[in-house]
Amino acid sequence: MALHKIVSNAGGKARAARARQSVRPAPPPAPRVTLGVIVGNRGFFPGHLAATGREEILRALAEEGIDAVIIDANATNHGAIESRAEARACAALFRQHRERIDGVVVTLPNFGDERAVADTLRLAGLDVPVLVHATSDDPSKMKIDHRRDAFCGKMSVCNVLTQYGIRYSLTTEHTQRAESPGFRRDLRQFAATCRVVKGLRGARIGAIGARPAAFKTVRYSEKILEAAGISVEPIDLSEILGRIARLKDKDAAVQQKLAEMTAYVDTSGVPDAALLKMAKLGLVMDRWMQEVEVTVSAVQCWTSLEEYFGVVPCTLMSMMSNANLPSACEVDVMGTISMLALTLASGTPAALLDWNNNYGDHPDKAVCFHCSNLPKDFFEAPVMDYQEIIAGTVGRENTFGTIVGKVKAGPMSFARFSTDDRTGAIRGYVGEGQFTRDKLSTFGGAGVVEIANLQPLLRHICRQGFEHHVAGTFSHVADAVHEATTQYLGWDVLRHA
Repeated sequence: MALHKIVSNAGGKARAARARQSVRPAPPPAPRVTLGVIVGNRGFFPGHLAATGREEILRALAEEGIDAVIIDANATNHGAIESRAEARACAALFRQHRERIDGVVVTLPNFGDERAVADTLRLAGLDVPVLVHATSDDPSKMKIDHRRDAFCGKMSVCNVLTQYGIRYSLTTEHTQRAESPGFRRDLRQFAATCRVVKGLRGARIGAIGARPAAFKTVRYSEKILEAAGISVEPIDLSEILGRIARLKDKDAAVQQKLAEMTAYVDTSGVPDAALLKMAKLGLVMDRWMQEVEVTVSAVQCWTSLEEYFGVVPCTLMSMMSNANLPSACEVDVMGTISMLALTLASGTPAALLDWNNNYGDHPDKAVCFHCSNLPKDFFEAPVMDYQEIIAGTVGRENTFGTIVGKVKAGPMSFARFSTDDRTGAIRGYVGEGQFTRDKLSTFGGAGVVEIANLQPLLRHICRQGFEHHVAGTFSHVADAVHEATTQYLGWDVLRHA
């Protein structure tokens, strides 16, 4: 099975016409996941259970859109793994496909052989997430010809995996049928966990510009990130502006970027000159990111670009984030990583928000806000406008390019990761809530969130010295992100209850 990784502008009417003719594609779906499959077996249990268990797990994976790497059904007894020789053969297959395999699912249709399971994983040496699944017994079929004992076998497998130092994930219920809704949810969550682990290991972040002097809250350690396999590739803002200066207004690539922008959002209230500047900035950032092989970014804004170039980069960052290529403002690299984790888990756009205001006297509600570069998919009816906060100091004419509107209602997951120089660790928190329909009259991009036990979370943020920036996405994926970052990446992350 193959792995599927996973213009010139002459005024508002012309822009609107082009927007109707050109529709920017929706964010791409989450990359397909490929799992290695180990079917456990133990000789003195009914062999037919191993054979049917193999069929059931493959059917479940196929129906969930997950590709499988599994030893041929005729290569071992019932296509399962029990002996040392079978473990070697399965491990060799996994090594052959190591570039494709994002995780491994161990399924126990009967008790299984814990040594063979652990030996397979040790010999394969994949260092990917592992899900241990055990099939439920049927109380009406407990005689020797149908009895599974996977309930007990799962404990033995987990015991030996622990001895071997192999990290693993568990299903929500101790035993489950492969066709059960609960196992299907667990399978989807595990796939999300695999995407997060694979996406964060080896991630490359483009840092465009220097951290604004006033934003000490976004400081981070490149060395701690590098030790975790995450690299930061910087470029000075002067280089970006220098490359922009070499571009001609009529350059075909500039005009194409301009067309993408006007198709992306309503720009009818924005001067043509500002749009052209944004198009050039976007083109230069795109080309540099391709040049250094980065797909996600953190961009300097406040207030160099406004004072010395005359626009904000918000629309360009919004477009990247909306295409599942997260981009955070104020060179908040850890904010980008937080966004990336949520996007990898959900397959949907993530935004960087401020924990910004209380919402009346409701203890579990708050206003999340930015000024804003939120993806357009976050809004009810987004438009491009000017940045009201900065305009008071640098002039409105120099602040066009924000994406503003009311954030729509829906499920929400949030995450924030930071590097802790005192301990040399990466730490953070994740949780879930919802964007509400509560009324809110303000500028920028803003929405009301409701999160159970919000006050203890806010105390935790303050006590632990976390930043006021937080990433959010329209999906409930906190468990997958938490499992990936704590169990497999070794980060110190709170799962807010």
